[in-house]
Amino acid sequence: MTVTALRALAFPRCTTSEDFRHVRGEPPSAGHLVPFPLSSCRRCVCYEPGAVGSEAIGIAVAVATAAFFRCRRKRERLGRTGGGRIARASSSTARKVMAGSVSALQVLLLYAIISAGTQWITSSSMYCNDLTATVHRPHSVSLTDFGAVGDGVTLNTKAFRNAIFYLSSFADKGGAELFVPAGRWLTGSFNLISHLTVSLDADAVIIGSQDSSDWPVIDPLPSYGRGRELPGKRHQSLIFGSNLTDVIITGANGTIDGEGEVWWNWFHNHTLNYTRPPLLELMYSNRVVISNLTFMNAPFWNIHPVYCSQVLVQHLTILAPISSPNTDGIDPDSSTNVCIEDCYIRNGDDIVVIKSGWDEYGISFAHPSSNISIRNITGQTRNSAGIALGSEMSGGISEVRAEGLRFINSVHGIRIKTAPGRGGYVKNVYIADVSMDNVSIAIRITGNYGEHPDDKYDKTALPVISNITIKDVVGVNIGVAGMLQGIQGDIFSNICLSNVSLSSKSTNPWNCSLVEGYSNSVYPEICEQLRPNPGSGQVCYDGNNYPVPAAQQPHKSGATRLQNPFLKFTSLYS
Repeated sequence: MTVTALRALAFPRCTTSEDFRHVRGEPPSAGHLVPFPLSSCRRCVCYEPGAVGSEAIGIAVAVATAAFFRCRRKRERLGRTGGGRIARASSSTARKVMAGSVSALQVLLLYAIISAGTQWITSSSMYCNDLTATVHRPHSVSLTDFGAVGDGVTLNTKAFRNAIFYLSSFADKGGAELFVPAGRWLTGSFNLISHLTVSLDADAVIIGSQDSSDWPVIDPLPSYGRGRELPGKRHQSLIFGSNLTDVIITGANGTIDGEGEVWWNWFHNHTLNYTRPPLLELMYSNRVVISNLTFMNAPFWNIHPVYCSQVLVQHLTILAPISSPNTDGIDPDSSTNVCIEDCYIRNGDDIVVIKSGWDEYGISFAHPSSNISIRNITGQTRNSAGIALGSEMSGGISEVRAEGLRFINSVHGIRIKTAPGRGGYVKNVYIADVSMDNVSIAIRITGNYGEHPDDKYDKTALPVISNITIKDVVGVNIGVAGMLQGIQGDIFSNICLSNVSLSSKSTNPWNCSLVEGYSNSVYPEICEQLRPNPGSGQVCYDGNNYPVPAAQQPHKSGATRLQNPFLKFTSLYS
């Protein structure tokens, strides 16, 4: 099949605005081109006519790919037999869903062409390969069974709490499912229980109350010692849980909307009494799956697993205005065995950021983040980084592997943030297969990110930053290639860059101080600190839990640069 024929197959035109899901969050007019018509999700992914640059096409591909997996999951759920409420869908609905298989084929065909040479891994990492959102629950109820009204006005906090309290009686009987049907379900904060699935219909929207009294005030995290924004306590997240096991939050691309604008205004006006709440936070929990949902307009961070283990976050869309303050996408914090994959995130702060406690409180709590896999993330942030580590890293961060990252129109691509007083470490980090377009600073390591919880921190507690490997990176429209800055008396070591090609606009593309390491096939030519001949003591972390001597790594001075995947996208229209 020719590219022209494939374009005709995969890019029909929509005729009604109801068929659209516009990737920029604006209602499009009829007649826009529609990549990947996903009828099984009753969604089309659209972009503005003529916007065939890297942003429009890159976002469309990312959203459509994530949507395909959501559609596949929806078909699987509708085809189930047994106790789940969704499994009891009518055969006519099932036939409509299965009719989307042609659209799914279109996705795969187009994807095969535009992604040639790019490895996308769709199975979960070894850290999470036994976690799934398709656990059968023998007991199921609907939110409406408890008097909920989905009109967007009636407060349903009591209905959520009563439903979950009722389902707690089935925890030792195989667990239970709370089904949230189509509607707009206004609620305050509610707590989850173990052995629970919360499943949202495609047209279900859980809406956070704009009354701060509906978000309880709770103690600060012990690894932070205070609220992240203000001394003292903090507001509880909209969806919250602590000391849980076997929790699934999923759906057919249903939506959780924090209605965060009122919180952002309180923040800007300095009228907050306590730190703003995340949209979803789980503490001290294990075997957690968060999948196939859209998160919107978080008051603060979006998804915050803290002191957790065995966490799978996949197939999510996370959206907030670019100007919204501190609306981080996904923040694993002092957590282990975490997998984050196949997500599109557009927000006002870090897209994915790994944390582990703040200064003396994080050092004392001593709960690191480790064994973290991040794959196939596409995103945009005007205020921060695509992938970040820190700055709260006092408990330590290690064994991080991130691959298949696509960042556009952002301030930073890859960033490590720390400061004197943090202590802790960031080590054994492997980041590969990264593409960037219109990013101000592609790679940044910051040793003077100076926020502290109070004046009691130990100024002599210096962080250890070592064994950081960044390879197979391509960027166009880059401002500065890299700013790598350690700390006086605390050189950041074994920083290794390989096969990096960045089209930088700067006459001084690299700025390096108090760092040392090794580089191979880096353009523009990197700073002297990372240009030494590999010695016997020089090591580069290879992502497999042990460092490899740089002298044993093949030198590829004549290697072909990675092809810019954004050019692959736009070549379809040439």
